[in-house]
Amino acid sequence: MQLVRDERYTKIERKFFKNHQNLIEKYSKVLKKLQKDHNDSSLKLHSLKGQLKGFYAISLTLQYRIVLILLIENDKIVLTDIGTHDKVYK
Repeated sequence: MQLVRDERYTKIERKFFKNHQNLIEKYSKVLKKLQKDHNDSSLKLHSLKGQLKGFYAISLTLQYRIVLILLIENDKIVLTDIGTHDKVYK
């Protein structure tokens, strides 16, 4: 599956890793797993509800999440947000 990062996500990603350089390697591993098999249980993929209905989230760590959209028919994963549990689920 192809990972898609738009300009907005790239800006959020850059800002996040400016403050969390220690997570860059883990982030890279998580994205590789996501591309290879989005159903890998270690990703803890789950659908979101409420205002984020239609979006999914995976765990980067216990504290941090990556929010995304799965476009299975197009083999694309659109990354939309990264941050703390409280920030991404606002």
